[in-house]
Amino acid sequence: MQQIHQFYIGGEWVDPVSKETMPIMNPATAEQIGSLVMGNEADVDRAVAAAKTAFETFSQTSKTERLALLNRLMDETKARFEDLAQAMSAEMGAPISMAREAQADAAVGHLQGFIDALEKFVERETLDNGDVMVREPIGVCGLITPWNWPMNQIALKVVPALATGCTCILKPSEHTPISAKIYAEIIAAAGYPAGVFNLIYGEGPIVGSAMSRHPDVQMMSFTGSTRAGTAVTRDASDTVKRVTLELGGKSPNVVFGDCDLEERVTASVLECMYNTGQSCDAPTRMLAERSVYDQVVDIAARAAQGQTVGDPTQEGDHIGPLFDKIQYDRVQAMIQMGMDEGARVAAGGLGKPEGFEQGWFVKPTVFADVNNQMRIAREEIFGPVLVIIPFEDEADAVQIANDTPYGLAAYLQTGDADRAERVASRLRAGAVHINGGGFNYGSPFGGYKQSGNGREGGELGLEDYLEAKTLHFG
Repeated sequence: MQQIHQFYIGGEWVDPVSKETMPIMNPATAEQIGSLVMGNEADVDRAVAAAKTAFETFSQTSKTERLALLNRLMDETKARFEDLAQAMSAEMGAPISMAREAQADAAVGHLQGFIDALEKFVERETLDNGDVMVREPIGVCGLITPWNWPMNQIALKVVPALATGCTCILKPSEHTPISAKIYAEIIAAAGYPAGVFNLIYGEGPIVGSAMSRHPDVQMMSFTGSTRAGTAVTRDASDTVKRVTLELGGKSPNVVFGDCDLEERVTASVLECMYNTGQSCDAPTRMLAERSVYDQVVDIAARAAQGQTVGDPTQEGDHIGPLFDKIQYDRVQAMIQMGMDEGARVAAGGLGKPEGFEQGWFVKPTVFADVNNQMRIAREEIFGPVLVIIPFEDEADAVQIANDTPYGLAAYLQTGDADRAERVASRLRAGAVHINGGGFNYGSPFGGYKQSGNGREGGELGLEDYLEAKTLHFG
């Protein structure tokens, strides 16, 4: 049993003020694997005070000093790589192969991306008018991360804070506390000064809200649901602090008949199911050209039926469970909703896969004959559920793709390079993946519309943590 009953504040593991606890669960077995202490406002005050004190000196460090610390952080991260992978496999059900190749790899890949960006980043420049512009750390940063990509989001927030000279308080998801604790140990081993990084646990409405409202926190960076993101924004408004948000998505995947349908549709389904569909930028809304619609549905159904579900402790390319019962019940309710709305179940459906009655496993599911006004086409399901919608031509495809409150990512499958550029330029999303092109570390990540604001990763990810100051010499 993993007992996480202390917070990392001011360079030490300390007993929290709060004594409230919650169980840490393994979603594959539905068994308790540990317990966690949940913080309160007094714990937030203590962490913010430590970060505020540390900012006075850490904000004055040189880029050379911060790069040296980041390189030590890289060494320590690599040394604990397997610990991170095993933790995420246990606490959120990521299959161990995927936990290594993607979940834990993000801690290394994003760190290298930020090291590369900082090395080239200009912190002081003379403008054409003779004035000097300097970029300085914004201050104490409150960081709130989700359970679905624990290390990916922690690295995308903590590393740029450290890289720019900010100090921070991390509140990871209470559902994935083990990997966060390991990361705090990694930062301590890398030699960061006391108070530069602080870790507290707790619920969003309590700890997250206290961080967002705190007058000594200058920036909030949040990843999670759009609903919770609006709450962070409201709480932060009285103190006019900077807020960056990476929120939900219902990403369209436009499939034209001129692509290799077998290859591109199959790969698209597997991309949708990856991480058990628990990715905010997953291509969950497939738009298929009418002339090949039936063929696309058949290929997608076969691909979903071929997507195996399995034990997260075993090597392989299977998918694992959803992260907890609440999410399982939501996904089941949405599958039932799709059936009630008249969509056709082409693969999967209600219930658990055979042989997986224990834990929160679900069937990879494909809905056909969907229109864009159905709830299953408009709401983020956050499970391995794909909906397929027909379109007539390019203009129709773009209209349907953009008819969503979200704009995090879009996907495009076509054999025509000119069409790829033309359609991509009209899609209102922060990233467009063309013919299977994947995200690369160091590129900016973020969305349009209700998918958030700000960008994470690379140079733009650094700029979110910086203020610009102009010097006017007489």
